[in-house]
Amino acid sequence: MSRNSFLFTSESVSEGHPDKVSDRISDSIVDKFLAADPQSRVAVETLTTTNRVVLAGEVRGPASITKEVMEDAARNAVREIGYEQDGFHWKHMDVAIHVHEQSTDIAMGVDASGNKDEGAGDQGIMFGYATNETESLMPATLDFSHKILKSMANERHSSEIKELGPDSKSQVTLKYENGKPARATSVVVSTQHSADTSQERVREIVMPHIEKILPEGWLPAEEEIYINPTGQFIIGGPDGDAGLTGRKIIVDTYGGAAQHGGGAFSGKDPTKVDRSAAYATRYLAKNIVAAGLAGRCTIQLAYAIGVSKPLSLYVDFHQTGNVDAAKLEKVLAEVMDLSPRGIREHLSLNKPIYERTAAYGHFGRSPDADGGFSWEKIDLVDALKAEF
Repeated sequence: MSRNSFLFTSESVSEGHPDKVSDRISDSIVDKFLAADPQSRVAVETLTTTNRVVLAGEVRGPASITKEVMEDAARNAVREIGYEQDGFHWKHMDVAIHVHEQSTDIAMGVDASGNKDEGAGDQGIMFGYATNETESLMPATLDFSHKILKSMANERHSSEIKELGPDSKSQVTLKYENGKPARATSVVVSTQHSADTSQERVREIVMPHIEKILPEGWLPAEEEIYINPTGQFIIGGPDGDAGLTGRKIIVDTYGGAAQHGGGAFSGKDPTKVDRSAAYATRYLAKNIVAAGLAGRCTIQLAYAIGVSKPLSLYVDFHQTGNVDAAKLEKVLAEVMDLSPRGIREHLSLNKPIYERTAAYGHFGRSPDADGGFSWEKIDLVDALKAEF
């Protein structure tokens, strides 16, 4: 039996967190290839540490995307995040590139040929989730955690307040009553800052962002708002801790409020179902909740490498559904082609739209005019309502 009253916590990390720096660099490479050739295949991982970036992976795409182009993309990503520190500087960091051609064995299984449709780029399971507890249909704990850091980053980029650095983390704990979020019981924010900035000043800068994001009356007691609880945070980013692509998959998705298949998103072109099918399951779950068919919805898809059709489709309403889940599973397979090619075409994923996803979550964002975050559209609502 599900509990109605409990505490739940989610965390987020900023664009300057070392793992997110790695994610952004990897996705900047994906965008370079897709901009040059929408059919490019990319799987690039990034390691970041003190004044060093290492790229490794497999690609198949135009020769115009040289090592020099990849290095420039890495430096531009780091510069836009804001790293100009002694231990990590976009201009002075060493960039090593170990990227080679995609395996012909993988290409043979994935490529369409003859009567064979394009297959999945790997086996795996993918989950999508939506909940009506926020306007974005995302878990409130994660929604608030993301927005606090995004607000701080916007101020850092646009205002005269330059005392804080790019690396920061947040964590929000909410009290749920009758299954719905009611108030915050604690908030944690740790943020990098300059050596001459006091902790009192850090708190003075951070508090307005917490107050702006949490709903009125939700602010926890002052002693439950932890800002830089270690006492100082001067050395940060890849200089303070090595970063790796794909190491923040719970931050990228649902903050622990929903299941996760285990596959990372960043650095992968959309033939990789780790990415595209996870976007598709979120798209379907969001449209189901937006259509009022359930208050919460989890969807699972499963694939085999080289096989075009999904092996399974599962819908879970978490006891909040208003329709038959088994019938809905059949309807979903009719309203959207869930083959890898079908997903890419339906959501228009073969575009350079991925660098922007690398921080503050892949879900709960507003669709962009150029096709970014297309999986956040709710354009299936009428079709789903019509079926029920």
